Amino acid sequence: MPETTSTDSSTDAQTTADAPTTDAPTTTAATLPVSGARTVLEHGPYRAELAGVGATLRSLTHDGRDLVVPFGLDEVRPLYRGALLAPWPNRVVDGSWEDDDGVERQLPITEVERGHALHGLVQWSDWDVDAAGSEGPHRASLVTTLAPSDGYPFRLELRATYELGDTGLVTTVTATNVGQGTAPYGVAPHPYLVAGEGRVDDWSLRLPAASYLEVTDDRLVPTGVHGVTEREGFDFREARVVGDLFVDHAFTEIEGGPDGRATVEVVAGDGRGVAMSWAVSELPWVQVHTGDRPEPELDRLGLAVEPMTCPPDAFTSGVDLVRLAPGESHTASWTIAAIS
Repeated sequence: MPETTSTDSSTDAQTTADAPTTDAPTTTAATLPVSGARTVLEHGPYRAELAGVGATLRSLTHDGRDLVVPFGLDEVRPLYRGALLAPWPNRVVDGSWEDDDGVERQLPITEVERGHALHGLVQWSDWDVDAAGSEGPHRASLVTTLAPSDGYPFRLELRATYELGDTGLVTTVTATNVGQGTAPYGVAPHPYLVAGEGRVDDWSLRLPAASYLEVTDDRLVPTGVHGVTEREGFDFREARVVGDLFVDHAFTEIEGGPDGRATVEVVAGDGRGVAMSWAVSELPWVQVHTGDRPEPELDRLGLAVEPMTCPPDAFTSGVDLVRLAPGESHTASWTIAAIS
């Protein structure tokens, strides 16, 4: 079963168990890592570490090479790095939306500088490892239940399953409405992909998207969909170096292959890199962000690639918004793999 532990790799207190949630060492607030209980998955050259807070992908390596920007076990997760975003990805503008009964709902403002509700409600929840969904050292399921609140009066059970295989790390998220009322819903991951040496500027990107969502410069409020050729530098349908281009936009009209899956590739100068793929029918949008930060040590370390079920502010626009009636479930999955 996956290795689940409450201690850092620098200590010797690690436990392998058939049921990680029950057989792992008992933890207290004083001994639980800042990022939550750790789960380690391994398969061939791949190794992944999951954090209990936010069911976060804390690290993913291939032959010891980082495929995502990692962070420390006893570190508060920076910049949503590797978190799961639900019951909405990206922003709800002003945190305000109207439910089916015409009641205006107000979500907590979590992006204070822009005044929006950002990235859902479960990214800071403690998720539990479900022994029944964990099979061998390559697979683990983490679960949490989102309680109803004034801003989102629905009860959802969420399950995130991580599985390492020959083709990389497959993440599958299933949400089930276990409460009352029809719940608006969206989901996305938030990994920062790493191609190799250097930073985002040095890597090439292939993104098979024909359109993007324009937003305002100040608050990133959506203003309309445009073709990628209408904005200089936004057409990555043929791979090219990112350079100093700034991107923090959602893309759509994504072209899938014969199997209906789209693939984004980020490649370093030596030809190595990382690929992320998903079914376009499940995730018809993808947010891409060059990771620009004022802190030099954080600036453009990785390229955020976030396949999404819906665009920013979908609670208001209704575009591609999933609606879960009581008892209904929704599933989406994506894969991260090394390019060797």
